[in-house]
Amino acid sequence: MEYSLEIGGDLRPCPVIPALIWAEGIMQPVPTENAPEFLAKVILEAQSAGEKYVPAKVRKRVRVMLRYGKYHASGRGKPASEFLLRAVLRDEFPLVNGPVDVNNAISLASGLPGSIFDSDISGTRLLIRRGSPGEDYVFNNSGQTINLRDLLLICRKSEEGWEPCGNPVKDAMTTKIHQQTKNVVAVLYAPVDEPRDALSNRAQKYAQLLGSHCGAQTTGYRIIDP
Repeated sequence: MEYSLEIGGDLRPCPVIPALIWAEGIMQPVPTENAPEFLAKVILEAQSAGEKYVPAKVRKRVRVMLRYGKYHASGRGKPASEFLLRAVLRDEFPLVNGPVDVNNAISLASGLPGSIFDSDISGTRLLIRRGSPGEDYVFNNSGQTINLRDLLLICRKSEEGWEPCGNPVKDAMTTKIHQQTKNVVAVLYAPVDEPRDALSNRAQKYAQLLGSHCGAQTTGYRIIDP
């Protein structure tokens, strides 16, 4: 399959350089009971280093990447990577399933937020743009919604146009990984001044783990230069 991520015309100048990662033919994503070795290693490193595991300058750059209009990357609107750092320091790191554990390990290690979708639902053609006034979606089983105005959004193509399905804070329930998921596509959000080699290494590691940990038959990645 062909995978693409278009950059919307409203992202000029573009504050983000996304990495697009995909995997096909993964094993059934069952709930995780114990942290796999690669994730346990990152958790231990983070707990040993404390808050400085993700340098303050990295956290600041990510927040600047997201800050726009009515949206401010603070409080409940913090990027997902910051939630993961807080969770690991409280010894409450979430164990979910294979693909999500890979996403969370890479996000924690890099300090960059990430999104991962069932690509049979999201499709393989995605768009990144800003959220419009009045846009929202449900992000958990309780039916809670997130206001998407001015947020960086990943959108899937639908009959109505480009429908939001993810962002660097919380992804939509509609395209989340479930036990019948066979193919996935992910986005790692990096500030536009992120060194390309460093981002490429992160994306390559992400793809490798989708292969080694999730049993993917095919993996790949691409840096989407704005």
